[in-house]
Amino acid sequence: MEPAQPPDPRSRCGVKPQPGGSGGSSPRASEANGLRWLAQAAAVPVPEVLGVDESLLVIELLPAGRPTREAAAEFGAALARLHAAGAPSFGAPWPGFIASLPLGNAPGREWAGWYAEQRLVPYLRKARDCGALSGADVHLVEAVAARIGELAGPPEPPSRIHGDLWSGNILWSGGRAWLIDPAAHGGHRETDLAMLALFGAPYLDEILRAYTRAAPLADGWRDRVPLHQLHPLLVHACLFGASYASQVRAAARAALAAGS
Repeated sequence: MEPAQPPDPRSRCGVKPQPGGSGGSSPRASEANGLRWLAQAAAVPVPEVLGVDESLLVIELLPAGRPTREAAAEFGAALARLHAAGAPSFGAPWPGFIASLPLGNAPGREWAGWYAEQRLVPYLRKARDCGALSGADVHLVEAVAARIGELAGPPEPPSRIHGDLWSGNILWSGGRAWLIDPAAHGGHRETDLAMLALFGAPYLDEILRAYTRAAPLADGWRDRVPLHQLHPLLVHACLFGASYASQVRAAARAALAAGS
């Protein structure tokens, strides 16, 4: 995950990268685990992991290319196949990271409660504690967490998702889309699609059209996009401060309105 805008120098929330760790718990180790796990689905291509330690990840070098409508449509269908590969549970068996922040991967059997406990509440607390969100902002997100069961839509089994699928984590090479820098885990497939829309992916309409042809989504999925975007926006608030508070508020209000 990268900032959509520069960090606010007045913020107390900036987090420096944490390249190291112990016991295999580091951003680089987590990324390598995610790349290998996504590759097992043989759906969307990922670069080969050539080497990894606590501070360094070496992956296959791919020549840079450009997105096209045809490649976007192929990516949408391949993403549906990746999600369909599934996962044993929500979460993952390795310590997760998103950017430099630890990402809870404790296993869960149903998505709604797991999302509230593992994705919303921890980052809401951190953003509150560093002053990125006001009390009113916190109450809005708490209201989403309290109503998560009615806002989450129909239950779905865990999908094999990238977990941080903004446009900068798609590498266009050789006429195809490749996935890089994952926060991979068993999650809700709508999460990846919402993340594609958050900061704008090229040919997004083509991606979504091909995806929904291959794997139709549950009714009301567009209304749930803000719910799925709320976690990455909270992460940005934790990393870059109060400049993301207005987007957090807007996503929380939209999520609540969709459930009214």
